[in-house]
Amino acid sequence: MKAKKSLGQNFLKSERALSKIIEAGDIKSGETVLEIGPGLGALTERLLATGAKVLAIEKDDNLYESLKQKFSQEITEGKLILIHDDILNLDLSSSILHTPYSILPNSRYKLIANIPYNLTGAIFKKFLETDYQPEKIVLLVQKEVAERIVAKDNKESILSISIKVYGAPKYIETVKAGSFAPSPKVDSAIIEISNISKDNFTEFTEKTFFEALKAGFQSKRKKLSSNLSNLYPKERVLNAFKELKLDENVRAEDLNVKEWIEIVKILK
Repeated sequence: MKAKKSLGQNFLKSERALSKIIEAGDIKSGETVLEIGPGLGALTERLLATGAKVLAIEKDDNLYESLKQKFSQEITEGKLILIHDDILNLDLSSSILHTPYSILPNSRYKLIANIPYNLTGAIFKKFLETDYQPEKIVLLVQKEVAERIVAKDNKESILSISIKVYGAPKYIETVKAGSFAPSPKVDSAIIEISNISKDNFTEFTEKTFFEALKAGFQSKRKKLSSNLSNLYPKERVLNAFKELKLDENVRAEDLNVKEWIEIVKILK
């Protein structure tokens, strides 16, 4: 079946990459896995082989019909629930946790998928900010994005801090462009996010944190203290820096997630 460029389809064909994704997912029999864009079903097969219950969301009309036929037995047996929808339109609270898709025991599930590059940010936002967070995320994303998330160059970004405040990202392995059909123009990488929670938002709201984060990164050339002073009184910002023993000349990219949490606690 021909991939649709409009949907960002690149079908994974590498057996090694498929195995690495399953390994990173650490899937136990009976667990529930949510897969976005199963495509031709290569990863779906591997997920089902672990004994997991799989909830697969496919937007493409033709692929949805093809998957229904390919996995007709698994669907009949209740091992696979195939939903014809756009993941960004799916209401996690109703579509996944309640009938007719109530296969998530105690609302615990893992998100494991090969996703379109253009949906990466939206998918992270949807599944990290929701009250129905997965316990683990394993995604195939653009290599450059994966490197930014783990701050490979030791420079943080809005993206890396936005993910690290919810969980612990880990770069698993590079997946070369030739591992897909058709081949994308760039390499990909498997990234894992574990220990997902909202435990860091006990003393301030998510909105407060992200307002500060956005202000801090507003101008990369400016000092963090100057950027934050656009949101908070200058004196409060400088006092916070003194309390945390931070250099007044430090830039937003130089603070790790723990330091960001501490500075927002003081400034909120």
